Amino acid sequence: MTGQLNDLIAALEGQVTDLRAAENRLREYAWQLEQINRELERSNAELQDFAYVASHDLQEPLRKIQTFGSRLETRYGAALDDRGQDYLARMISAAARMQALIEDLLAFSRVTTRAQPFEMVDLNRTAADALRNLETAVTQTNAQIELDDLPAIEADSTQMQQLFQNLLGNAIKFHKEDAPPQVRVYSQLRPSAGQTCGEWQIFVEDNGIGLDEKYVDRIFDVFQRLHPRTRYPGSGVGLAICRKIVERHHGRLAVRSQPGEGATFIVTLPASQPKNESADDADSADLYRITR
Repeated sequence: MTGQLNDLIAALEGQVTDLRAAENRLREYAWQLEQINRELERSNAELQDFAYVASHDLQEPLRKIQTFGSRLETRYGAALDDRGQDYLARMISAAARMQALIEDLLAFSRVTTRAQPFEMVDLNRTAADALRNLETAVTQTNAQIELDDLPAIEADSTQMQQLFQNLLGNAIKFHKEDAPPQVRVYSQLRPSAGQTCGEWQIFVEDNGIGLDEKYVDRIFDVFQRLHPRTRYPGSGVGLAICRKIVERHHGRLAVRSQPGEGATFIVTLPASQPKNESADDADSADLYRITR
């Protein structure tokens, strides 16, 4: 009996030792994870600062290039031979592309640097405002846009308008040559395990050129393009901005598509935001503006 008891005590002591070792390893892993998170936060902050500062610092020399290029074209364009006029046209075009890149880079950085507190936002009004900003593109392409009834959710209203404008703009731009764009925006409520109010899925469906789904991950990265700039202008930042906005709202962005069969972008957003995270997000944005 005594021998069995001693064996049991020894086994328990061994288990306690193993448990303490596992606890120490867990603490070490937790410390390492905390360090990694801090490093990621620091790197993200530095990246945002770099994008913001670099974009502003590039604005002034670019404005001078555009100004003097315009003066050169106006005053001396007629005196240039064909080659000189071609060089001048290329310079002005390159400056315009650089301006677009800078503006898109600023927009990308502002998703976090100029974030606003979450509030109840009527997505019907937001989508309509975004569509008004695209009036020229709609007219030029004879686009037909159908906006179904959309919900009200807790969100950053400015970023929601940017999200709709980018997705609708993409749907209009990537249309087939022989068919005007047809775009439908609709929504559905679905239950969510982590959300008491559920989550909304917003669908932006078009009849455009579509894409191969093997490129899905690529299209949401900054400066990624699937088509030549000469055919479809743009910097390749719009969808990256969309994903960043959606992720800031604790949502998800996906796409369903086949080449030649159009595309459907699916934005999944919680009906209400976590209160503590909403407050922290707003405080961080205010702090950034103060320290700038």
